[in-house]
Amino acid sequence: MIKQIKLKDYILIDELCAGFDNGLNIITGETGAGKSIILNAIDLVFSSRVSKDVIKTGCEKAIIEIILSNTKHDLTEFYEENGIDNWGEEIIITKEITQNAVRSRINGTLVNQELLKSLRTLFVDIHSQHQTYTFLQPQYHINLLDSYGKDDYGILLDDYKSKFDYYESLLAQLDLAKKSANATESQIDFLKFQINEIEEANIQNPTEDIELEKELEVLVNAEKLKELTGSSYWTINGDDGSILEVLSRIKTDIAKAVGYDSTLEGLNSQLLDTIENLRDLSSELRNYSQNLNNDTERLDEIQSRLFLFDKLKRKYCGTLEGVIETYNNLSDELAGIEFSTQNVEKLEKEISEQRELLLSLGRVISEHRQNYAQVLSVLIQDKLACLELPKARFEIRILPKDISANGIDNVEFMISTNISEDLKPLAKVASGGEISRVMLAIKSIFAQNDEIDTVIFDEIDTGISGKATQSVADEMVELSKSHQIIVITHQAIIASKADKHFYVRKSQQDQTKVEVYVLNGENKVKALAELAGGNINEQSIEFAKSLLESK
Repeated sequence: MIKQIKLKDYILIDELCAGFDNGLNIITGETGAGKSIILNAIDLVFSSRVSKDVIKTGCEKAIIEIILSNTKHDLTEFYEENGIDNWGEEIIITKEITQNAVRSRINGTLVNQELLKSLRTLFVDIHSQHQTYTFLQPQYHINLLDSYGKDDYGILLDDYKSKFDYYESLLAQLDLAKKSANATESQIDFLKFQINEIEEANIQNPTEDIELEKELEVLVNAEKLKELTGSSYWTINGDDGSILEVLSRIKTDIAKAVGYDSTLEGLNSQLLDTIENLRDLSSELRNYSQNLNNDTERLDEIQSRLFLFDKLKRKYCGTLEGVIETYNNLSDELAGIEFSTQNVEKLEKEISEQRELLLSLGRVISEHRQNYAQVLSVLIQDKLACLELPKARFEIRILPKDISANGIDNVEFMISTNISEDLKPLAKVASGGEISRVMLAIKSIFAQNDEIDTVIFDEIDTGISGKATQSVADEMVELSKSHQIIVITHQAIIASKADKHFYVRKSQQDQTKVEVYVLNGENKVKALAELAGGNINEQSIEFAKSLLESK
């Protein structure tokens, strides 16, 4: 349940802290005082759409904090999977809205919107004008019915949905297979031509062209390279005046010098190493020069292969690596066409089998739905009678349809609030007061079957008065025995049933402010008197007291 909400710099509120109790929490106040601000904040903390307009004028950011008390749900795995600290029964959700960003936290850990949605489905059910619209739409009725029967056929429905997802994947595969199988003979021939053209090139590796270009450069300049390396060899190791001959004389001189000064031994060693390295270098230069041939046959071979590579690169891609990748893609495409032609028949057979399986499972689920629809129809109709709609008839109508994600049923809530009228879709209920009571009846029935702690009603009393108001009030009290209920109301009869009564007041002096007070004793009597009569006088005071005495 919701233990507490804190607001800071939110719309017209500087700072607010309101603690809710078990049972029935009532919020009242004059029209336009800002009662819905609190409920909107609760809705907003779980919502993905947040406007920066909620930031109080002149402030940098707005903060909403909700403290939940969890006594029903094991959230250990939820915390561990998402790196959230487990604070026992207490869950603190914070939303910070700035001009540029919105940050949400659970127990101090930044979280995404999906995690907040998952918590909302466990803890809070909000009934407002938007939710009323949702309840009226037929596309949501099947989900409401299934949520009521989930303990009975929920596993079957999950199995059906899993099989339906597979069925859809088969349909997608069949569509691709048919498109591939429908390729023309000329398209297939062209694919084979391209594959063969690349295959015949026998590309060894993606850098083969670079390596060949280096080899070509050497062959083209073979004579020049032979001349340069040969000349270098003779300069190092020639007959007269070569480098090695000069170094040999230097070696003799240094060897003598070492006899006079041993510190020159290091220089002598370096010289010996240099002479040895030069001998190795001259040997390599001689071998390179002698082995370098002007191989015109190899030259032609390389030039022809590079010409082929250039042709392929221009035709398919700018690099040999791209040509190889194109070859792989073309091969896969051809294999896919050949496979698809054989696969279409196989897929069609499997789709037919899967469809029959879905129809069979869908019929079982449909039987369960029919049973629960009858039970629910009676329960909701009885509840409507308790809410001063004694002539109302309610029916959950189930009609067959082709297989879909939810089964083979169309589900729609039908109602007649007047004995002389036929059943009509719930969306066509005209009276605001009737809609409010129908929604309360549905909420009450479904709330008894779920594990949601808190149910919130925003002005559920719209369009009702007299005995209907009393019946709505009694239903609120009954529902509050199993759930925490938070209600905004304009009706004194409903407000008098409060276990905790909040009063919202707007003041406009230097600036507009919204403040919330918890009412007790005489203040509660005055608030009820004002709700009942518009003015606080002796008659309205007495009426308010009588309401509290009859609670």
